[in-house]
Amino acid sequence: MGTMYAALLRGVNVSGHRRVPMAELRTLLGELGHEDVATYLQSGNAVFRSATGDENTLAAGLERAIEKRFGFPVDCLVRSGAYLAGVADGCPFPAAELEPKQLHVTYFDQHVDAARYAPLDAEAFRPEEFRLGERALYLYAPEGLGRSKLAVALGRPALNRGLVATSRNWNTVVRLVEMTRD
Repeated sequence: MGTMYAALLRGVNVSGHRRVPMAELRTLLGELGHEDVATYLQSGNAVFRSATGDENTLAAGLERAIEKRFGFPVDCLVRSGAYLAGVADGCPFPAAELEPKQLHVTYFDQHVDAARYAPLDAEAFRPEEFRLGERALYLYAPEGLGRSKLAVALGRPALNRGLVATSRNWNTVVRLVEMTRD
């Protein structure tokens, strides 16, 4: 039967650059032997069922296949449906009371220690807030991501050195949980 996973591609289809058409991504995932393949939006979200592999092995295989097919590297995170549900359930903010544009999750390729973000003066960004989760960062931005000063600060290369990270808004977080539910 296999496990349902989501593939989160970083930085594709943004302003017409690094184009990865979703139909071609679905075909590619099928060619890699995955089943029940579907995509969500054009921003690099795919779900699939796989009977073999772990998240890191699946991500590495997809990265190699994307580079071979499209001619450029793309960082990919692959996460199980159970992990995605855990991230959604573990949200430290009252998601049901917020507008989806106010809440975002950044997924990381590895555990991130709070000490990494200690140089940030979190109080200076209020009412914006962030919290760390399991290989994830939750961002509450009441005015949306486009106006978030905290998002800019959290995105500084010095803070994220050595990490692969990709962010999704709350609507996408919830939809990926639904799509990967067994």
